[in-house]
Amino acid sequence: MEVKKHFGLTAGLLIAIIIWNGNLSLPVDGKKCLALSLMAVVWWATKAMDAGITSLALLVSFVLFLDSEIVSAQSVFNLWTTPTIYLVIGGFLISETIGQSGLGERIACYFVKWFVNSYNSIIISCYVLGALLSFMIPHPWPRSFLLFSVMSYIIKASKVEKQYAVNIGLAVFAGSIPTSMILITGDSTLNPAVASFAGETMSWGQWILRMGVPGLLAATLTCIAQISIFKKPAEFYLDKHIIEDKKRSLGRMGRKELGTILVMILAIILWMTDSSHGIHSGWVAIGAVILLASPLIGVLSKDSWKAVNMSTLLFLCAALSIGTVGGLTGMNDWIAAALMPGSLSSNPYIFALAACGICMIIHMLLGSTLAVLGIAAPAVISFGTSVGIPPIVSAMIAYTAVCLHWLLPFHHMNLLVGLGDQGGGYTEKETLKLGIVQTVIVLIVCMFEVFWWSVVGIL
Repeated sequence: MEVKKHFGLTAGLLIAIIIWNGNLSLPVDGKKCLALSLMAVVWWATKAMDAGITSLALLVSFVLFLDSEIVSAQSVFNLWTTPTIYLVIGGFLISETIGQSGLGERIACYFVKWFVNSYNSIIISCYVLGALLSFMIPHPWPRSFLLFSVMSYIIKASKVEKQYAVNIGLAVFAGSIPTSMILITGDSTLNPAVASFAGETMSWGQWILRMGVPGLLAATLTCIAQISIFKKPAEFYLDKHIIEDKKRSLGRMGRKELGTILVMILAIILWMTDSSHGIHSGWVAIGAVILLASPLIGVLSKDSWKAVNMSTLLFLCAALSIGTVGGLTGMNDWIAAALMPGSLSSNPYIFALAACGICMIIHMLLGSTLAVLGIAAPAVISFGTSVGIPPIVSAMIAYTAVCLHWLLPFHHMNLLVGLGDQGGGYTEKETLKLGIVQTVIVLIVCMFEVFWWSVVGIL
């Protein structure tokens, strides 16, 4: 591991030095931006340092080494002045609340009791519960770990063999990828950033109108693929007494749990109606956090701040900053010209297919979802604009291609956090087996999105 870190650190520096001093047809600040951005991407991909430290190094480098008249410090750290970052912070704290209160486990136990009767229904329930819990838990990792804690009881109650238990674990963590697309709060770290790449803001209602149906299609196709690819046990019996015991151990709903339910109902209503009242989803999330921390409910405390991952916040800011600074310095246009075909039909289906393919290739090489979006999305937007494709459409195509696709666990953090016996029990073998089919699913979903966006009137 240490060798890999030293190699990554050295490789990132060498790439930066070569590009910085290279003879590229880029403005001086554009060349510096490219050098610094690729250095950071290599460090992220090789985990040369903590992602937050690398992000901070990139942000400070932008401020120190680029012309302040072209790139201001405010433009570099712009995310911290927007409500988007507070939706992310609120998402971490709300996720902590749902876990501490026991509400998430209670919902999952009730669902399992009434709807799980066969092995296939377990796989399906991983996807359905993941989608349902995304209304209350705005981050896929805590959703997945909470859901897998319930699925562990199902594995125990059904006494399935290890190969079938592994498939259940994969369904929990792989299922969190497409189900996170349905709501803007499905992944409060990533989804709010999509519109930011296009220089826009997107309400909760606008997101579900544009991405809800494609997200449901993606989740359905991935679930069907998993059921079709992996074998199921010849015989299956679920002892629901074990699930009942788990539910009983949670006890009766107390003040904290009931208070959490009321606050989350209010937050969901406000999220769904944000286009009417004009309050950004980020401020709604912070309002919910304040209520949950108040003496009336008291679920959150000073220790709850540990759930807010500062490294992730800096990573998000740095990835978005690459797109912003790249646009100001001319780097995005240069990358678009280098990566995208010299000429392309303005037909949105052809554009989507080409953009999707290129984004997936970059993602397979670099790995980090958000880092790849920081480079690929602005380039796709720039090229799309030249052929008449609205920026928000280009941004959502890049998002779909990068965030829905994987081959190996390192291609998606949602899979990486559940890898091995300490997580969902699956290995690279199972991930790759489903990931190969997922490549086709990504292309199908991207083609459907073009049709859907034409229906809803943004294309």
